[in-house]
Amino acid sequence: MSVQAKASAVRLLLFDVDGVLTDGAVLMHADGSESKSFHIRDGAALVWAQRAGLSVGFLSARTSGATAQRAAQLGIRIVSQGVAHKADAYEAICRQAGLEDSAVAFMGDDLLDLPVLSRVGLSAAPADAAPEVLASVDWVSSSGGGRGAARELIELVLRAQGRWNDVVQQYGARA
Repeated sequence: MSVQAKASAVRLLLFDVDGVLTDGAVLMHADGSESKSFHIRDGAALVWAQRAGLSVGFLSARTSGATAQRAAQLGIRIVSQGVAHKADAYEAICRQAGLEDSAVAFMGDDLLDLPVLSRVGLSAAPADAAPEVLASVDWVSSSGGGRGAARELIELVLRAQGRWNDVVQQYGARA
């Protein structure tokens, strides 16, 4: 099945956080807090996907206040953090949403993501993902993690579903 056909079936977009929505760097402060950098264009696209009727979620092995804050800012309700086995959390998310694997796209960047990437309908990775991940996914972004990779995947899905022109026209531009 082509990437376009897989993208047209997507109803849920799931993203790893560190290394996908961020560049993977975590700044640890002396008080124990941390900082992460999120790309603003990824955030805009995450909002557009939700407005277009797609569900969006974060699936992360780490627990981070910055991730929870970013999800809240973007109106993302599916947030699974601190999971030792991402496949188990993925199953729970799909069960709760009533979705089959074929209706899910997941973007991951490292070995921890492989169990989920092997199951979803559309598997994706940022350009700077681990070699084992790059070799196993359906689609690779031209951008690295935290540098617009999520935006590219969202555009791919919205274009495949015929929804991209609607997003562009909201801003008075031509698609």
